[in-house]
Amino acid sequence: MKNFDFSFDVIVIGAGHAGCEAAHAAAMVGAQTCLITMDMNKIAQMSCNPAIGGIAKGQIAREVDALGGLMGLVTDSAAIQFRMLNRSKGPAMWSPRAQCDRARYIVEMRRHLEQTPNLKIWQDEAAELLVENGHVCGIKTVWGVTMSAKAVVVTAGTFLNGLMHIGRHMVEGGRCAEPPSKLLSASLQDIGLKVQRMKTGTPVRIDARSVHFEDMGIEPGETDFHRFSFISPERRLPQLQCWTCSTNEAVHEVLRSGLKDSPLYNGQIQSIGPRYCPSIETKLVVFPERTSHPLFLEPEGTDTNELYLNGFSSSLPIDVQIRALKEIPCFRDIVIYRPGYAIEYDFFDPTQLYHSLESKLLEGLFLAGQVNGTTGYEEAAGQGIVAGLNAALKCVDNELVTLQRDNSYIGVLIDDLVTKGVDEPYRMFTSRAEFRILLRQDNADQRLTPIAEKYGLATPERSERFSKKSEKIQQLLSFCAEKSVKPASLNAYLESVGSQSMSQGTKLKDVIARPGVDMAGLSSCLPQLRSIIENLGDDKEEIVEAVEVEIKYSGYILRERQQAEKMQRLEHIKIRGHFNYDDIHQISTEARQKLKKIDPETLAQASRIPGVSPSDINVLLILSGR
Repeated sequence: MKNFDFSFDVIVIGAGHAGCEAAHAAAMVGAQTCLITMDMNKIAQMSCNPAIGGIAKGQIAREVDALGGLMGLVTDSAAIQFRMLNRSKGPAMWSPRAQCDRARYIVEMRRHLEQTPNLKIWQDEAAELLVENGHVCGIKTVWGVTMSAKAVVVTAGTFLNGLMHIGRHMVEGGRCAEPPSKLLSASLQDIGLKVQRMKTGTPVRIDARSVHFEDMGIEPGETDFHRFSFISPERRLPQLQCWTCSTNEAVHEVLRSGLKDSPLYNGQIQSIGPRYCPSIETKLVVFPERTSHPLFLEPEGTDTNELYLNGFSSSLPIDVQIRALKEIPCFRDIVIYRPGYAIEYDFFDPTQLYHSLESKLLEGLFLAGQVNGTTGYEEAAGQGIVAGLNAALKCVDNELVTLQRDNSYIGVLIDDLVTKGVDEPYRMFTSRAEFRILLRQDNADQRLTPIAEKYGLATPERSERFSKKSEKIQQLLSFCAEKSVKPASLNAYLESVGSQSMSQGTKLKDVIARPGVDMAGLSSCLPQLRSIIENLGDDKEEIVEAVEVEIKYSGYILRERQQAEKMQRLEHIKIRGHFNYDDIHQISTEARQKLKKIDPETLAQASRIPGVSPSDINVLLILSGR
């Protein structure tokens, strides 16, 4: 291997969703990057449901795209069903979700990575971190390869000491039919990282030829302009439907009979599972009064009979899973490809990280994804792009990037992790964000693409399209703010949508702000508006939607911006290294302990630590001379 250069700026361990985004981001910034994976045919493997997005997760996926990441582009090219969730609620709650072709997703992600400048892929298993003078300096692999690096990003997912469970059977593995990573976890613990265990699971996979679809409800998708990436073309794959059904008392009776052999309830699994994505057996125990639970049957691709049964995650014995499913009419002749299973794995307390996702214990070491106690592809990807960017910046001694709670869900996610830690697998929800009307899915590019441009994450194509779109949004906003419209031109339309007639001329933006009124309807009455919209170009639907939201919710948006500015005042008060918390007896004992453990960067971060009260913050304010 003398003629092969194993010296890099950044090494990324693991090619799941976090690893792919981390490696791509680091390479785009200009760092010579190596992505290490145990299987190049499983890059960005969707270990559970082959879907991207959902409540709050869709916003994160859009943010990853806005930052120049790959998830949005790959999702659009692999999407086989798209839906915008929560349409009945306000735009702060709208969340895109796409069912994907699992195999196509892997192919597309690998294609993008292999075309990324400065990025190499190496198939191997990382076994040991190399450390010199308190700084990571590379890794060793199980094949005896030594690689040097200025920064290392660990994104090992569920592979660290992974242990799978089906009934009383236990098999070591990172996921089905794939070996665990045992040596790396030990190496991370050797440097002092605090390790804990978590549990997740996945449901049965069903052969479509055995399903009685006539006994199921249909869940159609949508075919409008919405997509995940701000720069991708329209979805190219055939759009498929999903199906719905429910469990029943007969199903529950079979499942209950197997609880004695459930690793969740026989003492076999001791670790914590996800509260918001429970197994079917957990649903029975936690909600004993429920006589049924909804299930969603979702395709895994356009060229496969494999179907994913959403809502039936389980680690019960194989025969119990099959007998229970046969009690559902549509599955009376069911044939499965494989059963559901649970998996336990190591993760590391994320309070051991800075907001840059760099370790507090070892300089140059970054962690992202499920190793930080999160669950979900989107949460992993969001961390990955931040960790990869900062790892590259670390190599040239640049100031590292921290996203804020008022500019991204990714900022909320990371702040929650490093400030509060986790006691169960962390999943993002819109309710976790204080400023969700600012963090809508439609404006992710307006919030974050300038950051991507600043650090070199945005391609010229993205920058040009973003610039044109931003300019047209402002033009349309200005037109609506300045244009006066007369009653005669609009009253018939207003009455048709149940809105009060106008008695005098008014600004167009005030008309748009009315409930039930939209720009599509107004453009049919106002030729000048129609002409402007028709000339907006490829992004006209997104532009119109963005302008409508900005106008209709302007009051709420202004109020949240003011609240965010107040919070930013505390964000600007740096306190790390300024206090010896053991000596501050004016604050509570709990506050001293928590502040010493977390060592918050700012007073705003300190205010979000559980156990630190407003009076404790006031003491720190006074001691800061504020």
